Amino acid sequence: MLVTNEKITPAHTVINTVCKLKKSEKIIIVANPETNVIAQDLYTEALKAGGEPTLIFQPAKKAMDYSEPAVIAALKTEPQVFLSISYMKLGKDPEAVKNPYELNGEKYDNTFDYLLNGKKVMRAVWTPGLTEDMFNRTVNIDYALLEKRCTLLGKKFEKAVSAHITAPGGTDLIVPLAGRKAFFDNGDFSKPGTGGNIPAGEVFLSPVVGNPNKDGSGCNGKIIYDGSMTFGDGDSILKTPIDVTVKNGFVTDVAGGDEAKRLLKTITEAEAKAVKLEKDGALPAGMGEVYKRNARNIGELGIGLNPCAMITGNMLEDEKAFKTCHFAIGQNYDGDAPSLIHLDGVVRNPTIVIKYEDGSEFTALEKGELKI
Repeated sequence: MLVTNEKITPAHTVINTVCKLKKSEKIIIVANPETNVIAQDLYTEALKAGGEPTLIFQPAKKAMDYSEPAVIAALKTEPQVFLSISYMKLGKDPEAVKNPYELNGEKYDNTFDYLLNGKKVMRAVWTPGLTEDMFNRTVNIDYALLEKRCTLLGKKFEKAVSAHITAPGGTDLIVPLAGRKAFFDNGDFSKPGTGGNIPAGEVFLSPVVGNPNKDGSGCNGKIIYDGSMTFGDGDSILKTPIDVTVKNGFVTDVAGGDEAKRLLKTITEAEAKAVKLEKDGALPAGMGEVYKRNARNIGELGIGLNPCAMITGNMLEDEKAFKTCHFAIGQNYDGDAPSLIHLDGVVRNPTIVIKYEDGSEFTALEKGELKI
């Protein structure tokens, strides 16, 4: 059993504090052999809480792999709670990718997203890359304080038109945010339609999607990733910064050392696979080019808020660390930039200046220090 110096185990915290599992609720836990110990502890705590847990194992999945059919079938039973305790990823849903769910004008290419964000009948936790050490160090935190910080920071993005992010490493990016709403990973996943990571601890937004043919649209500038990065084959602390040029919302150039080549390889593989999926009938007609284009989209601006998180080379934790922000390349969270990838990269000690409709400004972070 995983334990900390506290009497309450992290598994108990996830089941009872984060998810607030109720008696007789159906909870499905999907794990990999690598996350066996954590999953078993969660299963035991769910039983103790009076829930009705089911534990399913599948092989570890990479960013562009499909989930096992049994996992998708389990999701379709519409459990009240779903825990993806993944060594890497849960996996994509081939049936929904080919024939997306549609609800209220929105399309969902995964049963998971459809139930969580569309129908809002499920609450969820997902943990791509979770380790036992991370679980023990980062779960038992002050969730009331985390929620307060998330709420205060989220409010600062209301009526924002853009954010200007700079950092000592050279990042200098304008991020359009008009009409975008901040999402909270605050560790309170107790209501249907709520969910997030364990470890929790970030506020994040989807930048307005650009137009490659319209100057000034979307994100523009430079991102110098100098913390860690997600690649198609896993996460790594960066030995050499990756210099990414962004124009009209999309990555136009990737420079640096071997890690820059690794990032570009992941992006180009996602572009090629998108075209192939349409050709093979696995994507609807015309969507291959959409998925290909969005493999270079700037899909997320996130700010880390977990006081126990640190940069370790595991993005699940790294993106929650204080004094960092992260930008994702690929799919966003507002549903208007579907892609086969979502590659997070960390920037250290950023300054984030939010600009509003009335011309005023607010500095949310200054050289990494939170200003709320």
